[in-house]
Amino acid sequence: MTLSTSISTPTVATGPAGRAMAQPMESSLLEALQDHLGLERRASAAYFAMALWCAERELRGFAHYLKSEASAEQTHAAKVADYLIARGQTVILQDVPAPRQTWASPEEIVATMFLMEADVTTSLQQLYAMAERAGDVRTTVFLDPMVDSQIAAEHEAGHLLGRVRFAQNQPAALLIIDGELSDDQHEPAHLA
Repeated sequence: MTLSTSISTPTVATGPAGRAMAQPMESSLLEALQDHLGLERRASAAYFAMALWCAERELRGFAHYLKSEASAEQTHAAKVADYLIARGQTVILQDVPAPRQTWASPEEIVATMFLMEADVTTSLQQLYAMAERAGDVRTTVFLDPMVDSQIAAEHEAGHLLGRVRFAQNQPAALLIIDGELSDDQHEPAHLA
């Protein structure tokens, strides 16, 4: 006697690329995450352009610091891409236009850097609010360490802007800051 059992394969939702998906993502949140990935990539290109400008002016510490920031922004973009893939989504790379390449001074570069970091912080905060409204806890958990890191990056940029402004474009003072940046000494003072 043969027993016949019929076992059906459970249905698993899949995303656009065919990857398993535990929870669908709200389309507006998905679009905003794709936009944020583009913002991180544009920030990377901007930092690299700033590094080039500084290298051309023999500010090797500034160039070193800014090149490192360009790399960090690429890593942030990759984290967003990894998250989208993990959620079963297709990553869409937007065009990255050529960044600005001329500035009047190191102070203008650092001011531009600070504003760019503030824009990234705002984007992350908007993503977080969208995820909360959508009840997408997976995304809020993903964004938590990114928000913490971004707030620290904005604080560091503000600190560097304060130091450069204090130098009042005096070459000797800027070279001291440049030397500190060469030695990876760029953290703000901590009182706690």
